[in-house]
Amino acid sequence: MSPLRPPRVAVPQHGRCRITVGLSGASGMPYALRLLEVLQGLSVETHLIVTKAAVQTLAVETENGYEMARSLADHVHSNSDIGASIASGSYPVQGMIIAPCSVKTLAEIANGIGSSLLSRAADVTLKERRPLVLGVRETPLHLGHLRNMTAVTEMGAVVAPPMPAFYTRGQTLDDLVNHQVQRWLDALGIHTALAPRWAEPAHTLC
Repeated sequence: MSPLRPPRVAVPQHGRCRITVGLSGASGMPYALRLLEVLQGLSVETHLIVTKAAVQTLAVETENGYEMARSLADHVHSNSDIGASIASGSYPVQGMIIAPCSVKTLAEIANGIGSSLLSRAADVTLKERRPLVLGVRETPLHLGHLRNMTAVTEMGAVVAPPMPAFYTRGQTLDDLVNHQVQRWLDALGIHTALAPRWAEPAHTLC
């Protein structure tokens, strides 16, 4: 029998969907900013964690990206604040996504190392059987990376690296980013119409 259990969705009593968003130091910050922008537009309450390495990557890949990320989130937590609300399983959160997710962060989650708020919140998400989506960004992959991906998958996480889809016939980088963000939100149970879906018109909203 499979050890995996279906994720349990936790919705706050006030009825507003609540998602934890983590940014680690891997490349892919345009995805992260678009993700936060879409969640804000959907009136999803977001709890943001940005690592020090992510701040550096934001500075390289975007213009004023760190300030933009903070402005798009409802709550911003220090990665060193182990006592934050989202560090406890009693705090109702629908799910968590780390995008981009570095292989360092992946390794911490795979081995239950909760030394930072990011890895602790991810561990809480798994133990509470809530959806955890990891947008792992690294290539090529060595055996240690693959074993860590297997480990977190066995724990119940969804490993979803950013993968451009060309069947959508995207004309711009924004089109490719929107498709990936849509796929990540699908994995969290939040369905949008950001990009065309296979065999469906672009305006369809599930």
